[in-house]
Order: sequence, then C-alpha cells, then structure tokens
Amino acid sequence: MAWSIGITGAFFIVWDMLKTYYGVWSFNPEYLLGIYIGNLPIEEWLFFVTVPYACVFIYECLNAYLPDYLEKPSKYIAPILIVVLPVLGIINYSRLYTFVTFTFTAAALFIYIKVFKNRLGGRFWLAYLVHLIPFFMVNGVLTALPVVIYNDAENLGIRIGTVPIEDSIYSMLLLLMNIGIFEWRQQKTLHLKA
Repeated sequence: MAWSIGITGAFFIVWDMLKTYYGVWSFNPEYLLGIYIGNLPIEEWLFFVTVPYACVFIYECLNAYLPDYLEKPSKYIAPILIVVLPVLGIINYSRLYTFVTFTFTAAALFIYIKVFKNRLGGRFWLAYLVHLIPFFMVNGVLTALPVVIYNDAENLGIRIGTVPIEDSIYSMLLLLMNIGIFEWRQQKTLHLKA
C-alpha cells in the first residue's frame, strides 16, 4: 500500500501546489497549525496519507465481505465518463479546476481500462460510491467553515451542499490511482511468488 500512497501522494501534492499557486483554492490560516511545506499546510500533506489509506481500506473491506454488485453496469460507467468528462472539461477550458480535473480523470480512466483491462470493475465503483459518504461529510465541514476556500471562477460553481462538484471527480481520480497502483503491486507480487 505504501507504493500506491507514495506515488499518488506525490502526484497530488504537485497538483495541489500548482492549484494553490494559481489561486484555484486557498487555505484559511484560522483553522491551520501554521506549518507549511512549500505553499501547502502540513494538514494537506497528511491528507494524502490518511485519505488514500482509508480509501484502500474501504475497497478491501468491500472486496472481502460483499459480492461485486456492480459488475455488469461497471462495463459502461468508465467508457461513458471517458467521453463526457473531457467534453465538459473542454467546454469549460477557462475554469482551471474543472478543465484539469475532468480531463485528467478521463485520461486515468482510459489508462485504467487499457492497462488494467477494467479488472477492478464494479468493485471500484462500489468503493467509490461508499467512500462518497465520509467524503461529503468531512469535505462538507471543511468547505462550510471554511478551511478550504475555492475560487468559483475556476470551477463550475455547482455545489453539493458546500462541496464543489469537481471535488467528487478529484476524489474519483485519487481513489482510482490508489486502487490501481495497489492492485498492480499486488498482482506483481503474486506473479513474482508464482
């Protein structure tokens, strides 16, 4: 799991540094410890350890205790998103958060299907749906206080409660990268043992 957290964390730390630099979002110092690494608070760095771990934990628990309820419909979800997300991103190319999040997620889904042959299937989508429950609870608090302040000129301005819609797609990409790398490492380890 350390590989998936490390690789994904490195990607998203750079992403978050750039988004903070370009004013897509900012952090309210009133709610922070005041310790920064680069332009990100220590809390954001720790986010990329705790949240990916929790997401992979949710995924593994669902795999252990539940059947793959979404196996059949999962064949259609990623291909639809691969078409819809970049179209929405391109239409909103001037909104940096929307454009980058939607196009990167579509690209990752495409790689997921080609490299992993969609072998995670319905199990990924079930984990994604389940993780949205704590995601909206926690992110709702963070955006309501606000700990994280979004520049609505850089997103669609559509919110679920207080959470920008783009955050749910950002979270999909974060989950996809973590689970994809986690599964890839597990398969590689099993292959080496065989």
